[in-house]
Amino acid sequence: MVKEELQQLSFSIILHAGNARSLSMEAISKAKAYQFEQARTMIEEAEEAFREAHHIQTKLLQQEAEGKHTDVSVILIHAQDHLMTALTVKDLAVEIIELYEKMETIEGEKQ
Repeated sequence: MVKEELQQLSFSIILHAGNARSLSMEAISKAKAYQFEQARTMIEEAEEAFREAHHIQTKLLQQEAEGKHTDVSVILIHAQDHLMTALTVKDLAVEIIELYEKMETIEGEKQ
């Protein structure tokens, strides 16, 4: 794989991971406002962005498995870091949404 192609793939991972992270953070904001349907929709959109990023990542892994060595660049490492961080944010967003749902239920019971 040529250097330019690897850079393009790396930037695509960064793009999709960044979109997924932003959607996950927005989902938390929606949950905080007790807008759970919108929050879950944003998580679904984040999942789609992750699928795009994982597709690219899988392509790189398959090429490596086929013996087509890829020189690891700082941009690729940065892309992988973005992806893993965004996945963590999404996982935490799902948990936070559930907490806000429980909080709303408890508040409703007190009234």
